[in-house]
Amino acid sequence: MTREEARRKAKELVGQMTVEERASQLRYDAPAIERLGIPAYNWWGEALHGVARAGVATSFPQAIGMAATFDTELLHSAGDVASTEGRAKYNAYAAENDRDIYKGLTFWSPNVNIFRDPRWGRGQETYGEDPYLTSRLGVAYVEGLQGDDKDTLKSAACAKHFAVHSGPEAVRHEFNAVATKKDMTETYLPAFQACVQEAGVEAVMGAYNRTNGEPCCGSKTLMQDILRDEWKFEGHFVSDCWAIKDFHEKHMVTHTMEESAALALKCGCDINCGVTYLYLLKALEQGLVTEEEITEAAVRAFTTRYLLGLFDGSKYDDIPYEKVECEAHLEVAQQLTRESVVLLKNDGVLPFHASAGQTIGVIGPNADSREALVGNYHGTSSRYITVLEGIQDKVGCNGRVLYSEGSHLFKDRVENLAWENDRIAEAVIVAKHSDVVVLCVGLNETLEGEEGDTGNSYASGDKDDLLLPAPQRKLMEAVLAVGKPVVVCLMAGSAIDLSEAQDKAAAVLQLWYPGARGGKAVADILFGDCSPSGKLPVTFYRTLEELPAFEDYTMKGRTYRYMEQEALYPFGYGLTYGDVQVEKAEIVRTDEGTGDTTVHVTVKNAGTAATGDVVQIYVKDLKSPFAVPNHSLCAFARVFLKAGEGTEMDMTVSGNAFLAVNEEGMFVKGGGSYVLYVGTGQPDKRTESLSGKKCVEVPVTFS
Repeated sequence: MTREEARRKAKELVGQMTVEERASQLRYDAPAIERLGIPAYNWWGEALHGVARAGVATSFPQAIGMAATFDTELLHSAGDVASTEGRAKYNAYAAENDRDIYKGLTFWSPNVNIFRDPRWGRGQETYGEDPYLTSRLGVAYVEGLQGDDKDTLKSAACAKHFAVHSGPEAVRHEFNAVATKKDMTETYLPAFQACVQEAGVEAVMGAYNRTNGEPCCGSKTLMQDILRDEWKFEGHFVSDCWAIKDFHEKHMVTHTMEESAALALKCGCDINCGVTYLYLLKALEQGLVTEEEITEAAVRAFTTRYLLGLFDGSKYDDIPYEKVECEAHLEVAQQLTRESVVLLKNDGVLPFHASAGQTIGVIGPNADSREALVGNYHGTSSRYITVLEGIQDKVGCNGRVLYSEGSHLFKDRVENLAWENDRIAEAVIVAKHSDVVVLCVGLNETLEGEEGDTGNSYASGDKDDLLLPAPQRKLMEAVLAVGKPVVVCLMAGSAIDLSEAQDKAAAVLQLWYPGARGGKAVADILFGDCSPSGKLPVTFYRTLEELPAFEDYTMKGRTYRYMEQEALYPFGYGLTYGDVQVEKAEIVRTDEGTGDTTVHVTVKNAGTAATGDVVQIYVKDLKSPFAVPNHSLCAFARVFLKAGEGTEMDMTVSGNAFLAVNEEGMFVKGGGSYVLYVGTGQPDKRTESLSGKKCVEVPVTFS
């Protein structure tokens, strides 16, 4: 049914409720109203990288890993898989009258916040530091989750956390994120706007923090002026969990539960994840809210439920449980992992050859770790394949695999009664007896993640610095000192200082959190069954000294668009086993109305191995005083080329890429003189040095 029809039915149904019943439906755990035939419904569902927290489901790489694919079609497929499995599980659960948390069809994903600072523990949930990349991937995932039928939601996606949320986690309940109007328009809001206006996202979730003085779940500026009035958002708004009670307990903008509930409702928060809306009826008695405001929120909520077909049935009701973790879905997950792995360095040691009869040493606390596969907000897999297991399966009888844990993830010993660094001697022995070593280091969700969800209580899930935990640094130093070729594999959801690995290791791979069965795809890459082709969606800085304070939300000095120092590994960078080069790029047409510019690109794989790669276009405004200091990603496209193969393609640069944002946060005409850089990475000197490639420059002039 259309939204208009769904809203009409919602108004009719809500009209039959008492005001007490209407208020009860604004809780995330909405109770049944048996006299009207309304079953209980829990709005809280998770599908960040596959259906999460609801039992078995296909497990994709963590969101930051999916971002490294730069592949909108694959992100759409991932969203489609998640919604298919979500429907299959909902259909089966509902038949058993199980309407518990995480078992509905409203998924609080994707997280389209900007990963502006590498210290942020929840950055792993995002699509990286760039607003354009985040917008494109966010739209693709939302459309996959919600389905291709605009009148029937397959599931309801939710863009979060609106807005300007990216740490620190420890003070998120009381913190005021101060962002300039320019930074809001240019960096923090574009992905949300795209999800609303392009993808038609059904829900938006507010953040815990204040933004420019207003609590995000009670912000007239964000929720009414921008979301509803400017962007014409028609779906429902949900608070982050227990965020509304922060109004009076932490932000101190209200005094009571009733006042906090009233502020949220009046600003347009329809669903309360938490308990504050239990006080809505008292707020009504005190004249703080009106019955009409309660009714409107209930109508919005039930409009979504009607669009999902929860009352009149849906064409998705027949999706069987057998779709969960089916072979086709598992293959999508494997492809995501293959495309997400970023090759940062390779002196020729990769790929290995399975028939070579080598002895391969696999070392490190993340080598055989299930936790390091999945990141946070994960589901349950019926099978896990660690990196060690993937390598063992690949080698089979064609060689030998030796293993040592090497160190604890962060403690100074593995066995409590042992000496410090009790596994390093074993790691050195393994390295000495191996022809080549795979060293798996990094973090997991116990060290980086969300405040309250991790074991990292001293930093509330954030990182104090960019260093590996001390025992892992000692392990890496000892293993590299043996002198054998070492492939360092980093499993983490954020940038880590890998300068020692870059200087001394034979190869460096960024694996992110590669998904429950990610070890298989990693082994495929290590042994050359496929080429790595991921690109970094974040900058790997050399130190924190070049960055502003974590609490500073200005963009100056942050991310590749504004940074002033040289990166260790730049945004957009990633090597392959092939040699994809942009040979030629030229503008073939420009739409006079929109300014959209079509660039014809000629690409060739001059290498000896088939590979995927990502053609990237960056724009630099040469004259506008409002332009970003460096350059901005404005188009990208995945290609796959066999050895020696070439292709030609047209890529479109939106006319918006040639606009600038002034200090008042308004889009204005750019400087009129631009350069488009077309290549397989950024047009910066560090990328050129690491990859040996320069972008093709295309001048653009507008009168």
